Amino acid sequence: MDLTRYMGRWYTIATVPYLNEREYVGSYADWELRKDGRIDDNYFGRRYGFDQPVTGGTLVASVVPGSGGGKWRVTILWPFNVVVLTVYVDPDYRYTVRCEEDGSPIWILSRTPDMDDDVYAGLVRRLEGMGLHTEGLRRVPQHPGQIGQPGFMAPR
Repeated sequence: MDLTRYMGRWYTIATVPYLNEREYVGSYADWELRKDGRIDDNYFGRRYGFDQPVTGGTLVASVVPGSGGGKWRVTILWPFNVVVLTVYVDPDYRYTVRCEEDGSPIWILSRTPDMDDDVYAGLVRRLEGMGLHTEGLRRVPQHPGQIGQPGFMAPR
């Protein structure tokens, strides 16, 4: 995996929600490679609705040696951390799928806030083929009109 190419903004298209993620709409991650080799793992979204301000925070990740860049140790609150795996990234770095080591939570991410339904279904099938449990996967509204639609999380 080309870590430099992987950096940047990724919109959360779907997730098996982690902690309070189910309260957010329009969420996205911005990853920035630091000079010391670690990664600023920035998360942003609008809590409870699109009429709310963008809020978020920054965690720090370190690439696990020998993982080719696809395995990150993310410090939640020192000394507590989780290991997040990149289980798929398409050749053009348009879509990626990440999960914790035990397979949950899962994040399906895209470089744009929109994802074609066929692409989404293909990524879900890929996850199922890997043996990951997708029954808790919910789409994250990236536009107001998606709130309340089948398969999308309701922020309240």
